[in-house]
Amino acid sequence: MSIVENVQIRRFALPLEEVLTDAKHGDHTHFELITATITTNDGYTGTGYTYTGGKGGRAIQALLEHDLAPSIVGQNAKHVEELYDGMQWHVHYVARGGIASFAISAIDIALWDIRGQRTEQPLWQMAGGASDRCKAYCGGIDLNFPLPKLLDSVQGYLDRGFNGVKIKVGQPDLADDVERVAAVRKLIGPDVAFMVDANYSMSEAQAITAAKAFEPFDLLWFEEPIIPDNYSGYKRIADATGMRLAMGENLHTEYEFGYAFAQSGLSFIQPDASNCGGITGWLRVAEMAKQHNIPVCSHGMQELHVSLVAAQSFDPSPSQSLKSLSAGKPGGGWIEVHSFPIDQYTTRPLKVENHLALASHEPGTGVIFDWAKLEAEHDKHQ
Repeated sequence: MSIVENVQIRRFALPLEEVLTDAKHGDHTHFELITATITTNDGYTGTGYTYTGGKGGRAIQALLEHDLAPSIVGQNAKHVEELYDGMQWHVHYVARGGIASFAISAIDIALWDIRGQRTEQPLWQMAGGASDRCKAYCGGIDLNFPLPKLLDSVQGYLDRGFNGVKIKVGQPDLADDVERVAAVRKLIGPDVAFMVDANYSMSEAQAITAAKAFEPFDLLWFEEPIIPDNYSGYKRIADATGMRLAMGENLHTEYEFGYAFAQSGLSFIQPDASNCGGITGWLRVAEMAKQHNIPVCSHGMQELHVSLVAAQSFDPSPSQSLKSLSAGKPGGGWIEVHSFPIDQYTTRPLKVENHLALASHEPGTGVIFDWAKLEAEHDKHQ
């Protein structure tokens, strides 16, 4: 037996270097990191976490402290999947998905951290073991950047060794989006993967018009053109334009992902382990993706997702060309290197080699926080 003795919950408000803007969430000045550190009676300590765009962190912290952490104290930490399901049912009446999924994620990741330490396995091995590296692209929150600054930002991604980039779209005038997309494609050339993200700011009609306008620029995908709850709307956009679509960061339960796989005609799925139930939830989505022959990618949290995406194998069907999916090897999915720099507060920021992101080989999740740095930054901005 390995009994959960204590769960410590902490929240940090961490500043961004500059104000970042997208088409729907508005301005971001900081992000919140909420951590859960579990201690067991047989000497193991594991840390999990979730994050927000600067709002809702205190609610997540309260749900963890008052409801979820007490529900697992005294339970066997080895029973990770059972505890995951138990937490879901513990709060489902008041909190299916949403904040509950963020809170459950933090505890679930901590339990996986302990599982890896106990079995002396890194996360990429526990999660499937296909590889210890995966494709990575930089996704900027850059809708407010003037075009010269946007191009400088994208050039910075290339200079750091990445061969995939994503920019925000959703300007009031579509012509401005098209100008920016054209300029970025000209800068990066034909061989760098290029994605755009509208943060569900468009109507179906607007998304169809935009997708057709973006067609000349060989996009790998068009992300979240419309609200994620409109599952069938995604299919109508894909059918009308032939554009490859991606979403998933705003889906928080297995059921929501099930609707998306069944109805949305997606080419890529993007679960975020910080808000879809942690590693257990993410892996369940990855299994569904495999059944639907769709590459599983990720949103943010690159320091953790590198291990999860690397671990997955993917064999495209004959109708999915290697070029169109940028599949190749290893795997078929991409991690997003996000503008919220969580990994700057860890002992191992993301490493890139030959355009591929490298997973940690440390037992557990491989994510170890620099607590002193977290506390100093948090205190400085209170």
